[in-house]
Amino acid sequence: MKHALPEELNVLDRTDPDYPRRTLSRIERLERWIQLLERDPKRRLSTFHQTEFQAPAVRDVMRAEGSALAVAFEDPYLRASGLANDSYGEAKRYFEITDLQLHRMVCYCHLGADVSSGRTARFVRKLLAPKQAARFGWLRNLLAL
Repeated sequence: MKHALPEELNVLDRTDPDYPRRTLSRIERLERWIQLLERDPKRRLSTFHQTEFQAPAVRDVMRAEGSALAVAFEDPYLRASGLANDSYGEAKRYFEITDLQLHRMVCYCHLGADVSSGRTARFVRKLLAPKQAARFGWLRNLLAL
């Protein structure tokens, strides 16, 4: 039996296509993305231009150098767990988010030509927050006690 350091196992995981991959939950994938974005919160990220006006097939293959999606794809851990590329459609699939959510996170019409990595991390973090059932759900929960 060959002994290996953890760093060597990470290299093996990234390079051996037959090596079993660990499947991450949606929450783990989003949390990892947040960590990557928060490493340099002032980093300027490119946005996508007019995603709302593109046909779904065109929108799904859109990509932008230096975007929030590129930050995720740069990470060998996310790639090893199934992130195939840095396209708009792949981000929707892999992170299990909607067109509207992704549009608000990466589109030029909401953010301008670029956006800080920290602001994007805050938006991704909101995707982890439990959805409130009603506008005044907190009041209903308080009265139910």
